[in-house]
Amino acid sequence: MKIKVAVFFGGKSVEHEISIISAIQAIHAMNKEKYEVIPVYLTKENEMYVGEDIGKISAYTNIPALLKKSRRVIMICENNRTQLVYYPIKALSKKVHSDIDVAFPIVHGTNTEDGNLQGFLHTMNLPYVGCDVLASAVGMDKYVMKTVLKDNGIPVLDCECLFSKTYDADPDAVADRLEEKIGYPMIVKPINLGSSVGISKASDRKSLLVALENAFRFAQRVLVERAIENLKEINCAVLGDIEFAEASECEEPVNTDDILSFEDKYIGGGKSGSKGMATLKRKIPAEISSEDRDTVRKMAVDAFQCLGCNGVTRIDFMQDTKTGEIWLNEVNTIPGSLSFYLWEPVGLKYPALLDRLIELSLKRQREQENITYTFDSNVLAGVQLGGAKGTKGSKM
Repeated sequence: MKIKVAVFFGGKSVEHEISIISAIQAIHAMNKEKYEVIPVYLTKENEMYVGEDIGKISAYTNIPALLKKSRRVIMICENNRTQLVYYPIKALSKKVHSDIDVAFPIVHGTNTEDGNLQGFLHTMNLPYVGCDVLASAVGMDKYVMKTVLKDNGIPVLDCECLFSKTYDADPDAVADRLEEKIGYPMIVKPINLGSSVGISKASDRKSLLVALENAFRFAQRVLVERAIENLKEINCAVLGDIEFAEASECEEPVNTDDILSFEDKYIGGGKSGSKGMATLKRKIPAEISSEDRDTVRKMAVDAFQCLGCNGVTRIDFMQDTKTGEIWLNEVNTIPGSLSFYLWEPVGLKYPALLDRLIELSLKRQREQENITYTFDSNVLAGVQLGGAKGTKGSKM
């Protein structure tokens, strides 16, 4: 019997469109002899839709038309099974679209990759691919992620975390503080976004204020750190869980400016249409020494397991080519295109990578089933609530 895998993509995120590309890439690569694949599109209002064309990339040139010929669904638990049920329910018509064995979220950015969707899937008693709620949230929050890694001896750049209300109250005072603590040039980025959205480099007071205004358009908190002037970017993916994890080949992205932009990542190389992160111009393997390759791959695995990641994660590093220093920059808990292009050079083809990810989700589910979630007690026996006093005023 085939495993029913529901692939969730889209959602309320500025990386909505990139999620569609990543997910449909994966849907095409899945072994249809092993899996019954159920594409589930999340609109920008987080409504779920299924239908014959939901898994076709060509249908997304006109999303309103796609939704008109698709069906909205909701998720429920029934008799210890998770189901996609048509909504609104119509009398005398089929109510259940499908049962689900495994959820495969291929989503990027806030409201989806950051633990929100993972928490929902968890409450639905559904095994799901990738990081759990905590690892997803920590990986998405650049400041929390850096704090945890720094506390565990993994090198990251020092940074400042700013709140929008603090900035709005006195922009010049904030700029004074950043100039004193960090100095130019600086990188300014929203604290919980990916795909280079909202990221700017500042080389003076004027460009700093512009960069902060831009970043605060996308998030209420912003991270500021010094810019590496002799920068080489190196990325490495990790596959596994807390018990065992392995590193992929390293890549060196080729950017057109000081910062690898959204256009570099998703648009620049796509003459025949974007293919997600697979479109990015890159050098594989990265042009680094064997010693630096070993350092990056080990640091990537250490960070992955330190954060409690699961599935496949891409970890991005920065190197100062003048000093040779290497710092961990970001953790991408659901990387664009699932970083399949980093695994092929080490002999792991995309369909086999997807198999491993589903196996890891089922392994975690089995382990969680061994945990006790109930505790027998008689705390409710004879409880008499004393009005507004609640449990403190109850008599037992």
